[in-house]
Amino acid sequence: MEVKLWNDKREREMYENFAELYAIIRATEKLEKAYIRDTISPSEYETNCQKLIAHFKTLSSTLKDTIPSIERFADTYKMDCPAAINRLVVSGVPATVEHRAAAAASTTTSAAIVAECVQNFITAMDSLKLNMVAVDQVHPLLSDLSTSLNKLTILPPDFEGKMKMKEWILRLSKMGAADELTEQQSRQLHFDLESAYNSFMAALPNAGT
Repeated sequence: MEVKLWNDKREREMYENFAELYAIIRATEKLEKAYIRDTISPSEYETNCQKLIAHFKTLSSTLKDTIPSIERFADTYKMDCPAAINRLVVSGVPATVEHRAAAAASTTTSAAIVAECVQNFITAMDSLKLNMVAVDQVHPLLSDLSTSLNKLTILPPDFEGKMKMKEWILRLSKMGAADELTEQQSRQLHFDLESAYNSFMAALPNAGT
């Protein structure tokens, strides 16, 4: 005896869409696991993942009134597919695209911090050349430089420039705001800044390219 799951064409289409959605979620889960286990190439993964995401978006849009929550749909049909739910519902893009975006953002952020460090080095050295040697003039500049150097993760903790700036900031903190650096101190600080700047430029990836 044949058992009908639907009473009319509309119900039939609904159940067919349910089956399609179920298949997409299952396929995405398998694809994510294959990518994690490195049993599929990144390009093949990305192509297939983009197709599944596109199908999912089209289908979930069609079913939005019938299935308001994909997570609830997965729970109802006992689907243990956390990777698929994350990829289809939360992320919406292949993992390879996420990784490229993260790398680009990281590169952009690092480039901005490098530019900030260079600017702070130049400002501090130029200020000394202009005889701005009062503690309340020098201290903020070195503090800004130290902060920007510490933000740059490509530099080691014991980087020469960091250590030198820390020493100078500590020395200036023991002086009064209106106190001024002697000519000898000013020359030494300028020398330390120039040395630290050269070391900083040499420490950058692909320096000079």
